[in-house]
Amino acid sequence: MPKSKRDRAVTLSKTKKKGREHKENIVNSIREAVEQYNSIYVFSFENMRNLKFKQFREQLKSTSRFFLGSNKVMQVALGRSDSDEIRTGLHKVSKLLRGDAGLCVTNMSKEEAQRIFNEYEDYDFARTGSIATETVELKEGPLDQFTHEMEPFLRKQGMPVRLNKGVVELVGDFVVCEEGKPISPESSRILRLMDMKMATFKLNLICRWSPEDFELYQEGLEGSDIESA
Repeated sequence: MPKSKRDRAVTLSKTKKKGREHKENIVNSIREAVEQYNSIYVFSFENMRNLKFKQFREQLKSTSRFFLGSNKVMQVALGRSDSDEIRTGLHKVSKLLRGDAGLCVTNMSKEEAQRIFNEYEDYDFARTGSIATETVELKEGPLDQFTHEMEPFLRKQGMPVRLNKGVVELVGDFVVCEEGKPISPESSRILRLMDMKMATFKLNLICRWSPEDFELYQEGLEGSDIESA
């Protein structure tokens, strides 16, 4: 009997990791961009959504370039001290690339960049592990927002439901999520069915650099935070 193709071993050894060449390309791209654009911003992000960020970036492609990825690689590109920075003062920008952060190099005016970043926010469904922004509780009784075909799925999510004459009915009060607590996988699915969006995708400016000046936008970032580390 011929051997089933399903029984073939699959090797992952051919999977290529992003190595030195990839990092060098990023470093070179950032350094080229620094020479081509007027100013640089470090921004942080909350509840990143790749598609929404791609759309935001696309809107500004005529004036700006964005870089996300390894903070260490971006720091190397800019220079981590005054002895290896590629432009005067850029080591201050490098020190602020921490956590969920990115770079924006742009020809936008300072006022326009601040307005666009400060005004931008987009709502989306919360993912598993996100912190609930409010308590959602369903009361005992009919759930008219759900069709009868959804009853088995709702039961699998832990909801005490049954069908009563073709109507989904909750047989007891049920707390979907509690404010300030992590959202479970089941709660995430239920909130999506209820069309309740608890995640806000935001971009927050941290600092701005130009050949003429350097500005911090977030309170609590002291000079020692920049010059140390």
